[in-house]
Amino acid sequence: MFLSVRGPPPTAEGNRKLDLIEERLRAIEGFGDYPFADMTDLCLVPDVVIRPKFKVPNFDRYKGMTCPKNHLKMYFCKMGAYSRDKKLMMHFFQDSLAGAAVIWYTNLEASRIRTWKDLITAFLRQYQYNSDMAPDRTQL
Repeated sequence: MFLSVRGPPPTAEGNRKLDLIEERLRAIEGFGDYPFADMTDLCLVPDVVIRPKFKVPNFDRYKGMTCPKNHLKMYFCKMGAYSRDKKLMMHFFQDSLAGAAVIWYTNLEASRIRTWKDLITAFLRQYQYNSDMAPDRTQL
């Protein structure tokens, strides 16, 4: 902070304004007390390796209103060439989601989702009600 040596000493009002400015500056700069201090905490698969020429396929985005099994089948079809790379499959699954499904994904705890199978299981469990409610051919 830079203060001029000339002039009268700061008044109580001047000190209050300086304190307010300092408080705002601390809020802007932050002091590591925000929840995302380590950006790797934001990623479900922090150590995924993405090849430089990898192009993300265009997905029909799942919004949480249709059969989750069909969505997984379509996702797997589009990512089939990369099916052996489970971390890549997990990482780009978020790109196949929209709306409430994206919110669900971003709220997953990384400690509970360690494998592709964990992610599929959690996804099916979350949206199973869509499969249960969908009529089959005999019901139509």
